[in-house]
Amino acid sequence: MSKRILRVNQLLKKELGQIILKEIDFPKDVLVTITRVETLPDLKESKVYISVFPENKEQEAIELLTRKIYFLQQKINRRLKMRPLPRLLFLLEEKTAEAGKIEEILEKLKKEEK
Repeated sequence: MSKRILRVNQLLKKELGQIILKEIDFPKDVLVTITRVETLPDLKESKVYISVFPENKEQEAIELLTRKIYFLQQKINRRLKMRPLPRLLFLLEEKTAEAGKIEEILEKLKKEEK
């Protein structure tokens, strides 16, 4: 992966995180975190992976971000002085859920050994 793509990923993660925190109204009991951003080498699209707590609110959070995609895209366009600017696509982070399941399995195995 090129240095430019890595920088774009970091910049998008930082800027989107700030915009989402300050300007998107999630329900009070929902916490949304951007876990990573993956931008295609041609800069046409950026996949923004989010983690949602509690997990039963994941679909609600994705739907809200998808409804606000035009607003978010405009904000990013104004903040970042780069062309082309990738199209944003929000996805649920599956790796954190997988890691949590692995942790649970390891804990069970430890208890069984004792």
